[in-house]
Amino acid sequence: MRKIGFLICLVLAGQTVFGEGFDSISPANPLNPQPILENTIAMPIKKATLTHNDIHNQYVFAFERFVQSNVKSAYNDFKILIETIDSNDCAYINFAENMADIGFFNLSELALSKVNDKSLSGFVDGDIKLYYYPAKTLKVDDEIYLGEVFSNIIYNDQSREATAELIKNTKLISESDYANYLAALGNLKSNEFLEAGKYIDIAIKMNPNNLNYKKLKAEILSQGKKPQSAIKFLDYIKAQKLYSTDFTQKVLSLEQYVLYKSKKNYSEKMYHLGYYYFYEGENIKAIRTLQGALSNKKKLNKNVYSLLSRVYFNSQDYEKAQDAAQKSCKISNNAMALMVLGDLNYKNKDYKTAMKYYKDAESIDKKSYEPAVRIALVYEQLGKDKKALDIYEKLLKNFDDCYIAYYKVALQNKNKELAYLKKALAININYKDAWIDLGRMFIEQGNFTDAKKMLRTANYIDENDYRYYYYQGILAKKQGLDASSYFKKSLLINPDYQPAKEELKI
Repeated sequence: MRKIGFLICLVLAGQTVFGEGFDSISPANPLNPQPILENTIAMPIKKATLTHNDIHNQYVFAFERFVQSNVKSAYNDFKILIETIDSNDCAYINFAENMADIGFFNLSELALSKVNDKSLSGFVDGDIKLYYYPAKTLKVDDEIYLGEVFSNIIYNDQSREATAELIKNTKLISESDYANYLAALGNLKSNEFLEAGKYIDIAIKMNPNNLNYKKLKAEILSQGKKPQSAIKFLDYIKAQKLYSTDFTQKVLSLEQYVLYKSKKNYSEKMYHLGYYYFYEGENIKAIRTLQGALSNKKKLNKNVYSLLSRVYFNSQDYEKAQDAAQKSCKISNNAMALMVLGDLNYKNKDYKTAMKYYKDAESIDKKSYEPAVRIALVYEQLGKDKKALDIYEKLLKNFDDCYIAYYKVALQNKNKELAYLKKALAININYKDAWIDLGRMFIEQGNFTDAKKMLRTANYIDENDYRYYYYQGILAKKQGLDASSYFKKSLLINPDYQPAKEELKI
């Protein structure tokens, strides 16, 4: 399943209101916080209020046009959005990935060109191009035509017709690796596996570095008589260094899909399918599938219960998470289940017990930085900041993609603060904590213009973060404005946030 991406998912999280056209659009800023009125401060915070912004509504409108195969209009709509959105690097970077995902590479390039701070886009720029970009740059007219083909294959149940028409376009097929990719995709959707294999091989020969082509090759092979042959393409993709979190997630998702297709045992297939749904964020499907994966094999059940515990925890069903984790560990200790038990105790502020579980998980899982990060977080809660900092610095020597470690070291080292906050965002552009602390840092420096930009981005990612409203209050206060409404809203979200209480003298 192809993901629409961060921007569209954010919009669809709330009520969708389609716009009626672009005539009324001005260079508005969709990231601007809405003014807080005193007489509404006690009202519950609405989710996804940004969806009422014209720019966001027009994104949904444009994507709907793409889905309906009105691709030329969608292309123009997206182009206007990129050109009219007020300058914000996070939005541009997410837009660049979204456009590449649907084959609008010129628009992806346009969005990337608008990124002001290249230190934020360096990793994801490379990942987008390695994962998606064709070897041969397409003309806009060809992109629009191929976009229509893509739309009909994926969204309009016309894979056979669209693919047949594309193959007749011999000029594009002979020149464009991306056109061959779409021919392969259309044949796969039509269950023409041999033809799909033929066209994806041509695409890979024309562009051997494109990971999306290798991904489709693995998917095609996984549908054939020898699905295990897909593993070698999966191994190639896993061997490539992808820095940004979104792209590493894509690889993990693909791995589970290929394993699901290649396994013969029903319970094993269901386990990997459940894992796939987990990586795709489909928690309900993951739970149902994993419940069907339980068998009389203890080794498999240990893994099924372990993954179930993580899915339950992420779904905030903590009682079931604990039960599943304990069932897993009763069979034998499992790093994921131990981490969940640690997280449950951490959530309940039983840090001593949480530490035990995290250390047990670390002794089993040597390849992941997550147990060490959790241990460091416990040390922070226990007031042992030096021990925590030592762990984060050690992690950076072994894991150059550990964005949390960059973030934590930035908070403790003023000399590295700016560079490391940006490094964290280069790896995970949607890591709101780093955006908030960049805002704090600029407030401390008296750079209110950049502080506003950083805080707006944090609000764009999560409008219900109490720290955002606190720092908006600090910013207003330093500019001689009434800040009380911001501090009140911060406390409305987190009644225990002491800095906001101090500002209100509560």
